[in-house]
Amino acid sequence: MNKATLRKTLVERRVNMTNRVEKNAQLQQVMRIWLVSRPETIIGAYWPIKGEFDPLPALHRWKEDGELQEEPVMRRIALPVVDKINKTLRFHAWHPGCPMEEDAYGIPKPKDTEILEPGLLFVPCVGYSAGGYRLGYGGGFYDRTLAELSPRPYTVGLGYGEGYVDEFEHEAHDIPLDAILNNNGIVWPV
Repeated sequence: MNKATLRKTLVERRVNMTNRVEKNAQLQQVMRIWLVSRPETIIGAYWPIKGEFDPLPALHRWKEDGELQEEPVMRRIALPVVDKINKTLRFHAWHPGCPMEEDAYGIPKPKDTEILEPGLLFVPCVGYSAGGYRLGYGGGFYDRTLAELSPRPYTVGLGYGEGYVDEFEHEAHDIPLDAILNNNGIVWPV
């Protein structure tokens, strides 16, 4: 199956997924547990579209947990904003209730907030396979961004169990993720 057909099939499967509430709750729990031992204080994520898992509730809780520690830790969340010239992403500060506007693709983004450099980046997966390879929407934004970032953040793909693809052919420019989480737990590394 070619990538365009595979993307379409996986997005349709995800949008029409049954027991979404249960799977969301499972992946929220996997994320919260996984984040407990992470040292990063700035995490980049994404605004969910096309039936993607929403990481923002777990991240907001992670941020609040840092503030409630005996010695409070300032934690920040950032969302991507497209750099139209370089076709890469920059990450801008986000918090619930911050001003938002739509980008050129109709996806909400923080409006006029500061640029942050995440130490950890949660990336949405249309599909994923062994080796940490991710199938996105085909625009190459994350691959170009990761190729340019220095230091490169720790990258974690998020998706549902239905997004796993056995025979996914990655290309030379595809950058593998450091980890992948789904509603069943840690998928990569195994």
